[in-house]
Amino acid sequence: MSSTPFWPQGEKIDSLVELAFDLQWAWNHSSDEIWGKIDPQLWSLTQNPWVVLQTASQTRLRELAVDPDFQNRLQTVLAYRRNIYESPTWFGGTHAKSGLTSVAYFSMEYALSEALPIYSGGLGNVAGDQLKSASDLGVPVIGIGLLYQRGYFRQVLDEQGGQHALYPYNDPTQLPIMPVRNDAGEWVRVRVPFAGSFLQLRAWQARVGRVKLYLLDSNDPANPPAERGVTSELYGGGQELRLQQEIALGIGGWRLIEQLGMRPEVCHLNEGHAAFAVLERAASFRARTGQPFDISLTATRAGNLFTTHTPVPAGFDSFPPDLIRRYLDQYAQQSLGIPIEQLLPLGQFESDQFNMAYLAIRGSGAINGVSKLHGEVSRAIFRPLFARWPKSEIPVKHVTNGVHVATWDAVHSDTLWTKVCGRGRWRGTQENLTEKFRLATDEQIWEMRGSMRAQFVRNVRNRLVPQFQSMGVGSAAEDMVKAILDPNSLTLGFARRFATYKRPNLLLHDPDRLARILLNPNRPVQLVVAGKAHPNDQWGQAMIRDWIRFVRRPEIRSHVVFLCDYDLDLAAILVQGVDVWINTPRRPWEACGTSGMKVLVNGALNLSELDGWWAEAYSPEVGWAIGDGAEHDGSWDTREAEQLYRILEDEIVPSFYDRDWSGIPAQWVAKVRESMARLTPQFSANRSVREYTESYYLPAAESYLRRAAGNGAHAEQIAGWRKLLSEKWHEIRFAKIDVESNDATHHFRLHVYLDDIPSDAVRVELFADGENDSPPLVIPMTSCKGLPGVTGGYCYQADVSADRPATHFTPRVVPHHPDVPVPLEDSHILWA
Repeated sequence: MSSTPFWPQGEKIDSLVELAFDLQWAWNHSSDEIWGKIDPQLWSLTQNPWVVLQTASQTRLRELAVDPDFQNRLQTVLAYRRNIYESPTWFGGTHAKSGLTSVAYFSMEYALSEALPIYSGGLGNVAGDQLKSASDLGVPVIGIGLLYQRGYFRQVLDEQGGQHALYPYNDPTQLPIMPVRNDAGEWVRVRVPFAGSFLQLRAWQARVGRVKLYLLDSNDPANPPAERGVTSELYGGGQELRLQQEIALGIGGWRLIEQLGMRPEVCHLNEGHAAFAVLERAASFRARTGQPFDISLTATRAGNLFTTHTPVPAGFDSFPPDLIRRYLDQYAQQSLGIPIEQLLPLGQFESDQFNMAYLAIRGSGAINGVSKLHGEVSRAIFRPLFARWPKSEIPVKHVTNGVHVATWDAVHSDTLWTKVCGRGRWRGTQENLTEKFRLATDEQIWEMRGSMRAQFVRNVRNRLVPQFQSMGVGSAAEDMVKAILDPNSLTLGFARRFATYKRPNLLLHDPDRLARILLNPNRPVQLVVAGKAHPNDQWGQAMIRDWIRFVRRPEIRSHVVFLCDYDLDLAAILVQGVDVWINTPRRPWEACGTSGMKVLVNGALNLSELDGWWAEAYSPEVGWAIGDGAEHDGSWDTREAEQLYRILEDEIVPSFYDRDWSGIPAQWVAKVRESMARLTPQFSANRSVREYTESYYLPAAESYLRRAAGNGAHAEQIAGWRKLLSEKWHEIRFAKIDVESNDATHHFRLHVYLDDIPSDAVRVELFADGENDSPPLVIPMTSCKGLPGVTGGYCYQADVSADRPATHFTPRVVPHHPDVPVPLEDSHILWA
């Protein structure tokens, strides 16, 4: 983008513009000094380089253009940036010769920076951190999202602790984004079907390092007034607005990709909101090849990945069929070549409601949850879609989320990591980081934590001044905050959305006991709490008022703080400063949770329910856990509150204050070291993006290219195979079954009649449930011969170990095709 007319012209200004529009500054802070030099106050308030640059006067910019110190610093930053982009990447060095050239990543929200507030919570955090890590690793990802006129609400608390929601306007001219223009310089717009008409969407672009994020916006004067508000607010409005937004994201997003001339092999759906993209991708294939919709979907679904973040069935978006008909009837006929009544079943099951998760499943070649436990939960949720299949074989795997470490580390922790592990450590394979960091000394780690805690107290006090003033304290606020928190006290942190399943008030189960823990004169503890409740969630807002009442108890005012307006900036302050991060969701409602991962790099320890990521991360060497690893109802809360208090009183507080003769709590520091060394790399977005790439993107690209070749010839063959099974499956039957056993083996023999189904279109197997947490046994049976005198009759046999009774094994027939995931794409099954 060229510099604007009111600025002095020249290469130096253009370089600043280029820097301001590259969101790499959100995690690479080498340019912070430059923006602070231009306007220190505005930079401190906004952390938005584009706002700083736009606001600067010509006079100021001319001064800096001839300031040798500023120019030297600018050239250093530009050289450092060039070096990063010109350096080899993990993907380029490992997978450059693969068939994967592009991944289209769809998400309803992205948390990249407060300068681009288009996120709400965990889903956006995951999306933003994955784009950043894709940039670091050189994975060829493009992001697709929506540009909201108002992002998620900002929180203000009144004197009684009542929450008020404010919705500042997202002025696109103040955001680090620019219009997408075609070769003729025209602003790119896409048209999407809209209740028999069309909605026009403007395209914007944000640069996230090597990754481009495209955002669609309905606030176009060419649209009627009502339709300009489709992208008015993230997760706002009712069911109809949500459907409109998801049409804009899924159909509009894929149309933008096509309009820009891009042909991604892989489409990654970050939740079901974007599931309409699978329809539009099939529609594009149909228009290009002339194949009918069913074959087009068969071809394209192989390249689609659906990631679910939802731990309960009610969490998926679903819409009444009449609403789908109104918005997509014409689209189904014209773009897909099918009647709307043929489209509706793709999103339906046991109800006429159109479920976006079901559409995503039936349009994807792979599904994953976002933690090991969430994978298990998701298999249970989706099991009804795969009737008679064992839960262990429901086709949902998992990739545990991770965080973009460089976004969340503090200056002090980054310095220590660099000293013991070197630069560029989060941009490669992270090999040997665990072993290297274990060499950090007790003194280094404890000094780092002391410095970070002191900075944390300063940051909290600075934020409290305007908060107290807004709550009616007035000019006394600056003096009041000086008595709040102590940089040498054990500091606990708790911050999240205030929802009942997250149990944000479990710590308040016995307020007097919590007060005694905090007020121990010899071993004082302090607590910082933050979080928003949804504007319509009265229970969540009531829990915030409970905390405000507790915080205002005179004897503990200096020990407990509730910080208002939890956002990315406040999250960074918290995860960089606290000693212990507390998380108390009701298992298994936390699909993964990433807030506790963000403290790892900074040397804080986790005290959490055995849910989400912590269920697979926890061991006594790296933190503390509450719960028994099972699911319970609300009556269990009293027991877990007791457990929480006991761990604080008997383990955490003594460990923090038990110092050796050098003044270091050796036991505590040993835990910190192991948590940092072992868990930081393991729960990083670097690891999760590499896992997505190697376990999903590369195989999906290969499968899609194979099916799409020759205008979908292979997809046509697969569709024919599925059609044959659908028509003829009812004819399959078992006949004679015989088992001969000795001390070593069971010998199974059986007769199966397949009738008109070729024997290579199915597989005959023996199945036994797993024992003692082991996976099930699935043993292919081999064909002995065709049965004489009949058509389609076969003999099968198999030998299995006699370690288990023969009655544990059940013969079955399942679909088989070397290029089709079963049961995801064909869920027929017949048990003997």
